[in-house]
Amino acid sequence: MTHQHSISSEKKLLFSIVLNIAITLSQVIGGIWSGSLALLSDALHNFTDVISLIISYIASIFSRKNASVERTFGFKRAEIVAAFVNALSLIVISIILVIEAIERLITPQEIESNMVIILSIVAIIGNGLSVLLLHGDSSKNMNMKSVYLHLFSDMLASVAVLIGGLLMKYYQLFWTDSLLTLLIAAYLLYMSWDLLQKSFKVMMLFTPNDININEISNTINSKRNVTKLHHVHVWQLNEQEVHLEAHILLAKDLSISQFEIVLQEIRKELKELYGINHVTIQPEFLSNDPKDTIVQD
Repeated sequence: MTHQHSISSEKKLLFSIVLNIAITLSQVIGGIWSGSLALLSDALHNFTDVISLIISYIASIFSRKNASVERTFGFKRAEIVAAFVNALSLIVISIILVIEAIERLITPQEIESNMVIILSIVAIIGNGLSVLLLHGDSSKNMNMKSVYLHLFSDMLASVAVLIGGLLMKYYQLFWTDSLLTLLIAAYLLYMSWDLLQKSFKVMMLFTPNDININEISNTINSKRNVTKLHHVHVWQLNEQEVHLEAHILLAKDLSISQFEIVLQEIRKELKELYGINHVTIQPEFLSNDPKDTIVQD
């Protein structure tokens, strides 16, 4: 089922790539022709959409590749890396737009508003279609969410450009082009920062935000024949897998079959209470290694 869903998402990504290439080319030509910075900035943002879509498309394909002795986790983190790269690119583009907009505010230029209006409408329709296609998948993983944010923010940017084009056409308010560019940049920064943080935390093997290791330790330490859980590591491999590895000090010298009963109970509880679906625990009895919950290996 997951495999079929992944292929379906890839087809949507491929369609969006073709669509956004066409939008980008038309906006570049129109932006140069009209002299609109907002239109050119929207084209630049659309170009980053194309890059992000291609990265996400490749990552989605690689994430389905099987593990091997050289890559024991396969490419399960490919989509997390893609989400991080996409979020980072949005931030870089936003900074560039701010610099360009400030320069244009200092030296405003007359702009051919009709071209701005026409091409912004084209971009709204094209990006809106891509947004509708990817909306359902955006809640499934960070990779698809990063692409969705690119396209959704670009659709809103095109709406802003359209408003600016209308103001320039009927009221000659050419400074609105730069102001709207600043607003677009601010929105991009806001949307991308949260995704950048989340993907960075996964890449760095940080403990997921919704998991409290001290609470987990207390839960497991309260079990029969368990003295202390220690050397605990909890991390996300990707958005489907949360791993825990730890040492567990036993109160008795249990047999393997007896410990297996304890382990199965722990696994069941960790899955139900914390969503941890991959548990590796090393049993100990009368060992002399450090018993701190967190130990820097």
